[in-house]
Amino acid sequence: MVQRCLEGEESAQVEFVNLFQQRVFALCLRMLGHRQDAEDVTQDVLVRALRYLKSWDSSRELAPWVLKIAANRCRTALSQRSTRPLPVELSVEPETPISEVEGVAEEVNRGLSGLREDHRACFVLFYQQELSVAEVAEVMDVPAGTVKTWLFRARKELADYLRKRGLGPENEQ
Repeated sequence: MVQRCLEGEESAQVEFVNLFQQRVFALCLRMLGHRQDAEDVTQDVLVRALRYLKSWDSSRELAPWVLKIAANRCRTALSQRSTRPLPVELSVEPETPISEVEGVAEEVNRGLSGLREDHRACFVLFYQQELSVAEVAEVMDVPAGTVKTWLFRARKELADYLRKRGLGPENEQ
């Protein structure tokens, strides 16, 4: 498929976009937090990936390369925002106990949005995109040890947040 893309075959380019569109969008949405921004950056990422496909090292996996472009474009988009969105208010207690799966998922999303940008991106790449530690390190351009540290901190912060929201073991601290 890559060779056909490089030759300008339109059906191969459509195949490329279809292969990566959902993964790139999911990463962008998690990193940016806004659907429209994520859609815009996703489109930009896929166009850039196709444009620079000739620079991809074929001895490496394609997905981490594309996701690295996505992570970099998201970081650029975040740095260009004139005003950052206000953080989710974490101290407000829910009016009713959260018992449904949808409620838990919403709380997890709120918890993720409260993480540092690099910790959140690392968490999403590892758990949602199912990349290995080495692949996350490559995408984020940091050592594998840093990825492990960020994952540990993200899990701890998310667990603490969920526990405070009444969603974790109450006797753990």
